[in-house]
Amino acid sequence: MDQLIIDANIDNLDQVMSFVSEALEANNCNMKVINQINLAVEEIFVNIASYAYKPEVGDVSIRIFVTDQVIIEFEDNGKPYNPLLKTDPDIRKDVEERDIGGLGVFMVKKIMDSVEYNNKDNKNIVIIKKAILI
Repeated sequence: MDQLIIDANIDNLDQVMSFVSEALEANNCNMKVINQINLAVEEIFVNIASYAYKPEVGDVSIRIFVTDQVIIEFEDNGKPYNPLLKTDPDIRKDVEERDIGGLGVFMVKKIMDSVEYNNKDNKNIVIIKKAILI
């Protein structure tokens, strides 16, 4: 397991992405899986940085486990929020007719094998999983 604890601030996105990419590359993940996971990580981190602590800044712990699947856990002490409760957008509607928000989480749910949310001890925990080919 590798772990990064960092301020949930958009300015730290590059550091988060490097942390995840390096772990995936060190475990010989194929590029398609790396790109999908990177997209999901970016969306989740940006959401935490944008909403969890506003107007304050707090930290987020990112843990990555790699076996025959990649498991990434995001943990923050921000406002309790389960992104999985948001109704999926109706992507059949024209862009102008859709409600604002929710497309990023919808995309994460589609490209990852599983997305989970827990709130334990007043901590938001989002877990994403993706099978890999080693």
